[in-house]
Amino acid sequence: MKAFQLIPAVAEYAQFADYAKEAKLGATDLILTNEYIYEPAISKLDLGCQTLFQEKYGAGEPTDVMVDAILDELRGKSYDRIIAVGGGTIIDIAKVLAVATAEDKVDDLYDRMPDGLTKVHPLVIVPTTCGTGSEVTNISIINRTTKGIKQGIVSPAMFANEAALIPGMLASLPYGVFATSSIDAMIHAVESYLSPNACALSELFSERALSLILRGWKAAVAEGTKDAWKKNASEFLRASNFAGIAFGHAGCAAVHALSYPLGGVHHIPHGQANQLMFADVMRKYQEKKPVGKLNQLEEILSAELGCEPVFALEELYKLMDDVLKKTPLRENGVTADELPVYAKSVLETQQRLLGNNYVELSEEDILDIYRNAF
Repeated sequence: MKAFQLIPAVAEYAQFADYAKEAKLGATDLILTNEYIYEPAISKLDLGCQTLFQEKYGAGEPTDVMVDAILDELRGKSYDRIIAVGGGTIIDIAKVLAVATAEDKVDDLYDRMPDGLTKVHPLVIVPTTCGTGSEVTNISIINRTTKGIKQGIVSPAMFANEAALIPGMLASLPYGVFATSSIDAMIHAVESYLSPNACALSELFSERALSLILRGWKAAVAEGTKDAWKKNASEFLRASNFAGIAFGHAGCAAVHALSYPLGGVHHIPHGQANQLMFADVMRKYQEKKPVGKLNQLEEILSAELGCEPVFALEELYKLMDDVLKKTPLRENGVTADELPVYAKSVLETQQRLLGNNYVELSEEDILDIYRNAF
């Protein structure tokens, strides 16, 4: 069995200024972020750090083209630590930069991955959404546009040296980003809990993440305002972190695997793409293996949602709809003739994730899930 490890160090700070003072940020540090994050929260601190704004090199989730452009920009520059301040895109790029030499392109890292990557720069991650959990994992997901697939770069060298949780950095988070990112965190918790690689310790983190997210959602929905979730920002940030710790050990599974074509081809945001697949993956699990660990998950959910276990998953889908309304795949640009292509591609390219499924899924099962979501 894989040994449970808690990497990296995790610390909490009220505001970025508190972290900057303790870390003694300065001229040898590179802050990788977005300008809309940097200007209101960091620039006024006058830290003297070097900066790089991701949006100048492309929009959306990270692609090989975007990351190669950033690597080109940094060639010849001298810096020590990388301080990644942002959401999933920033964090994924930062992990690549941490293991890239001055000569590397993204494809070079994929080529060297089987033999092992080496950390070149110390890395600190400050998440500014409450979903990715990526601050405590050692994987970076890149859309390899030349190959038409999303693929992970994985290495122990890609773990951050520290994850700094700063609730104050969530203050300006738009509701839509909160919704999709917290849904992503919830799915991390569910998939890691059901994974055959889960252990007693990872399950503790999965369960606690679920509890914090569901209680926070219920409170926000009951209040009925877009900013109501911010009263529990600290709890959502911790939940995302706990879910990241859980899936860092046990892995994500079919929901993520089936969502990748939606993001890679149709540029549907990652958390939303996961939501589009979640209910139909879970229903397929229920169909194929109604008795098993899924029943333990139903017990956990029922305690939080105030219903009988048999109704717990359907109640969860309703609560998710209250947070962000799910729409059919066809309303997100997906066409019926794409579904068999996606099913085949997922089976061929996403075995890393499919190996963590609650139950094995065939190509026909995957196609059926897509059709039910269509």
